[in-house]
Amino acid sequence: MSHLGCGCPGSMARVIEREETTTNDTARTPSELRQWPVQLHLVPPTAPYFRNADILVSADCVAFALGSFHRDLLKGKALAIACPKLDETGTYVEKLATIFRESEVKSVTVAIMEVPCCRGLDVMVKQALAQSGREIPLETIVIGIDGERRN
Repeated sequence: MSHLGCGCPGSMARVIEREETTTNDTARTPSELRQWPVQLHLVPPTAPYFRNADILVSADCVAFALGSFHRDLLKGKALAIACPKLDETGTYVEKLATIFRESEVKSVTVAIMEVPCCRGLDVMVKQALAQSGREIPLETIVIGIDGERRN
């Protein structure tokens, strides 16, 4: 059995070259975060912020890769973040299914990185939707390592 020298392709070290930009905007960009906690292990499945909400389930790295994360993905949504590669994910499908089933969720957006290990989060959300027994609109957004949207 052969192994890649770098392990998982998503763990390969890369440098992202960017043109230096300057901005004259001294105003702070406001946070669109509407609740705490945000980590899927910590969110209570019956938290009031999930009731009748549009939910964003995001891979941890998305907010760092996508500079406009708050404006483009988070605004108006309840958030749960997770890492399918590093987290202990054994309870995630059941927890998400409970959230979807009990909270009258309006829609679910999954935001993942383009690396292979991130697809696991999308799979877990789809399994949770099926387990919940509810028909909830689902959108999956894939973000490149360079911060560009891939779909």
